[in-house]
Amino acid sequence: MQNHFNTYFDNTLKLTSARSILLTISGGADSVVMLDLFSKTNFKCGVAHCNFHLRGDESNKDEKLVEKLAEKYNCPFYQIDFFTTNYATQKGISIEMAARELRYNWFEKVRRENGYDYIATGHHQDDVIETFFINLARGTGIRGLSGIKPVSGNLIRPILFTDHQQILSYIKENKLEYREDASNYDVKYKRNKLRQDIIPELAEINPAYKQNILKTIERLNITNNILKEKLSEIKANVVEEKDEQLLFNISKLKELEPLNFFLFELLFPYGFNGEQVESIIKSFDGISGKSFYSSTYELIKDRNYLIIIPKQKTKRFSLKISDKQSVVKLKDNFSLQIKSISRTKGFKIPQQLNIAALDKDKLHFPLEIRNWQKGNYFYPIGMKQKKKLSDFFVDNKFSKIEKEKALLLISKGEVVWVIGHRLDNRYKITDSTENILQIRLIN
Repeated sequence: MQNHFNTYFDNTLKLTSARSILLTISGGADSVVMLDLFSKTNFKCGVAHCNFHLRGDESNKDEKLVEKLAEKYNCPFYQIDFFTTNYATQKGISIEMAARELRYNWFEKVRRENGYDYIATGHHQDDVIETFFINLARGTGIRGLSGIKPVSGNLIRPILFTDHQQILSYIKENKLEYREDASNYDVKYKRNKLRQDIIPELAEINPAYKQNILKTIERLNITNNILKEKLSEIKANVVEEKDEQLLFNISKLKELEPLNFFLFELLFPYGFNGEQVESIIKSFDGISGKSFYSSTYELIKDRNYLIIIPKQKTKRFSLKISDKQSVVKLKDNFSLQIKSISRTKGFKIPQQLNIAALDKDKLHFPLEIRNWQKGNYFYPIGMKQKKKLSDFFVDNKFSKIEKEKALLLISKGEVVWVIGHRLDNRYKITDSTENILQIRLIN
């Protein structure tokens, strides 16, 4: 196996500049074999182990073995404790997903802080096949069926050339000590259900199932690479980036054929599924403002665009301004410059939307800057009748995102300025104005 390992590393991973590898060692057979194989190379290796505290004292025994192995192979040992159940509950995700998030975030932290070139995991051919079926059931499209990659950024899988049976044979031949995880046989986990119940049936149907599926995955990987090139061309034509937003031009999307296929592939990286894509397509000719949500993103249909933004918990913005302040920092790198001016004959009222010239004597300090709220109204400059903010936004064709970002300048509960858009008529400069507060919005 050592020769196969060396050949796979040189010919498939092709990491000619790699000198140091952080090995992720659970104590199970797969990772123990990976550690032993690396010990017979010239790489500088570190050993990283996560104790997820999911199996009581068994988890602690895993940790002790890995620490012992790190000492045996003369490798630096990195260990962390995670209370996975609490994390999963807080995040509203499965135990499996929680453990994955926790360990990969920590592995990268250890790699970066200690100067390792890559992180190595003990995935093998059986993991590739199991992942294929899990993603097939989830409906992930070609991307999810194209296999576990040997190299993905700083992450490498150096034993994908072998399978679990060969790993056990290597363990026996080399008399290696490893830990058996009883949870690997618990069919409440999807991967174990596949391993215990479904894959043995495939072996019975066709003993050569493994190599046939791996060949199919290899072809799907080639297909996926071709598709990625096509999607890059499409994105260059239909997608534009603006701040943290992605804007998909609906008119250009409609030209794609088949639309359902390409839109699914474009939106899948943002967590949207096939059923949602069908609904999104139906919204193309509907009214603006309809929203769709994945676990991490919001998609908004706004006139001729689909807008994708990172999903965030709504944060109410509020701050006070005293009559002594000259600069106030807002959101998104915006700020306000404030100065008081005595009215002179030569003063000209600014016409720019980003400048508010106000009758200072009508203002009550401290002023407040905050988000708009349902029911807010003001008297737009030049009008004697009040207008709801919601109607003002509609009349001026504010998108949903622009409405959420809109800020108000408030004096004693009254809207003075829809910042950057419109003054309130009650606070404008008149012939009787003596003192002026001038506020400039800058980016």
